[in-house]
Amino acid sequence: MPTLYLSHGAPPLADDTEWTRQLADWSGDLVRPKAILVVSAHWEDAPLTIGATTDDTPLTYDFWGFPQRYYDVTYAAPGAPALAERVRELTTGPGETLHQDPTRGLDHGAYVPLKEMYPEADIPVLQVSMPTLDPARLLELGRRLAPLRDEGVLIMGSGFTTHNLREMSRRTHGDAPSWSVEFDDWTHRAVLDHDVDALLDFRHKAPAAALAHPRSDHFAPLFVALGAGLEDHRTATSTVDGFWHGLAKRSFQFD
Repeated sequence: MPTLYLSHGAPPLADDTEWTRQLADWSGDLVRPKAILVVSAHWEDAPLTIGATTDDTPLTYDFWGFPQRYYDVTYAAPGAPALAERVRELTTGPGETLHQDPTRGLDHGAYVPLKEMYPEADIPVLQVSMPTLDPARLLELGRRLAPLRDEGVLIMGSGFTTHNLREMSRRTHGDAPSWSVEFDDWTHRAVLDHDVDALLDFRHKAPAAALAHPRSDHFAPLFVALGAGLEDHRTATSTVDGFWHGLAKRSFQFD
């Protein structure tokens, strides 16, 4: 299986017909996964924590102030207890621990894009936390999870290539601010060039990094996808581009 870094947006991004078409087309080109493992920008917890593994995996509506219809969305995916056990085996060594939170459901970084990519909700889904925002440690986490690819698991890092809510444009489409365009272009080139060292040091190497990511939580899932998917000179492809309210929707697939 490939690994993905996906820009998921706020719940209203699901009203954008261009984005939903892009995701549907993307998943249509993928081999159907046996299970999906999601690392979302919206769940930080250390040590690494496994979410709910029961059938009809619950949802976490981790947003406020939106119309009620966004809280009525459902995505009753099967649980993935076997995948949870494999994650435990792959990520814990001597002196290392892993937690489980059986009440933690899929947050909108997981279910919003999955509802567009796999609307039948018939593939087991497991979400795990980001135990850190440190790029190097997240890269190593991805490397540990990489064997899951050979077991039919789709590993998905869900964030947003630029994410500054204070600087969002009022217009859904149109020209994006220069800082967002510059950071998006730099990220695109660095990923396609396999320049992992530059990406790890994006705070110092990327243009407008402080504006593009005042906090790095939405860029951090990229490093899990990189670690799991960019070994042995594998191919990196940009699958989604463009901007939404000035924020870059850039997404990648690592084969």
